[in-house]
Amino acid sequence: MTNIYRRPALADQMARQLLHPGVLDEGLRSGLFLSGLRRTGKTTFLINDLVPALEADGAIVIYVDLWSDTQRSPAALILAAVKRTLTELERPGSNALKHLKRVSSADVGALGFKFGFKLDSVGEPGGATLAQVLAEVVDKAKTNVVLIVDEVQHAITSDEGNRMLLALKAARDAINPRPGTPGYFLFVGTGSHRALVGELTARRNQAFAGATSVSYPVLGEDYVAYLLGRLLAEGFSSLPSREVAVQAFRTLGSRPEEMIKALRQLHFHLPSGSDPDEHLPVIANTLRSTAADLELMKLEQLGGLATAIFDRIALSDGDARGLFSAEAAAAYSAAIGREVRIEEAQPAVNELMATNLIMRKGHGIYGVTDPFVQEIWMERKSIEGKL
Repeated sequence: MTNIYRRPALADQMARQLLHPGVLDEGLRSGLFLSGLRRTGKTTFLINDLVPALEADGAIVIYVDLWSDTQRSPAALILAAVKRTLTELERPGSNALKHLKRVSSADVGALGFKFGFKLDSVGEPGGATLAQVLAEVVDKAKTNVVLIVDEVQHAITSDEGNRMLLALKAARDAINPRPGTPGYFLFVGTGSHRALVGELTARRNQAFAGATSVSYPVLGEDYVAYLLGRLLAEGFSSLPSREVAVQAFRTLGSRPEEMIKALRQLHFHLPSGSDPDEHLPVIANTLRSTAADLELMKLEQLGGLATAIFDRIALSDGDARGLFSAEAAAAYSAAIGREVRIEEAQPAVNELMATNLIMRKGHGIYGVTDPFVQEIWMERKSIEGKL
């Protein structure tokens, strides 16, 4: 990906707060959770800005995206990412070793680290626990280990994922309170579902209850100015004003890809002599709806029952429960015009989860995966109700 908009100042600030916290930031060692809508640049920022900033300060960074493979369990993805990093630390001359600041070449040697556990046993029954493994990495590397889990809310969709979070909490509690520890284990989770990410730190039964949860700082006026500046430098003359462009960007949920699409449409379809400021808001509102349509097309392909179940979840006031009750089956029957048996609901729910349209928040509790899609769905239902 070329011409990535970099945010080095934000990355340096976050890295400093995590690795060298002042009095008011020491709570970040209990965990930091960032929430923001999908496609607002979180992953781009993490990979291109935050990870390099953390590594430049000598930290070992493990990154995993729980949406990278929806067919594998979140726990398996996290464990695989940890093992990849361990393999790199054992490999002679690997990049994982080069940025370590507090380890002499004599300590590391030409052969990389030698750990006191078998790599293939990590996290397995009878093998080394994550707490043991991460503590040894911290002690041998004499530095901080930062685990970044993107789309972290998926970890609580299964018992296995919840156990993994508890194992990571155990690692934090085993490493960080030690007197004279040479480094800390820091957990950073990001997610596109604000409510679910908030629950990871707010509910007492969650592994990281009490950790810090904040909103991801979305791109703003500086990014819009950067886009307009690039267009001007490339010879584009019919550009919107900065104020109108900023408002269009906000309409599009502060999503860079959608903003570029809007500006592209403006360039190719603006009638000669027309005012860009009049056309861009219309384009932005149209694209906002189209972005949700791409997700909702999956719903149409799943059929009427899946749509009725999705509708029940999306329109719920808070968590959606009772999807498999007799009352719910009656509602589905009324919605699709045929009798629906209770046992038909589970396969439809499974298909909705497989396509990432909904997610299980707990036993018998479900929610829409992308709040943006839910917002559009609710708006359309409201309009239908007024007709």
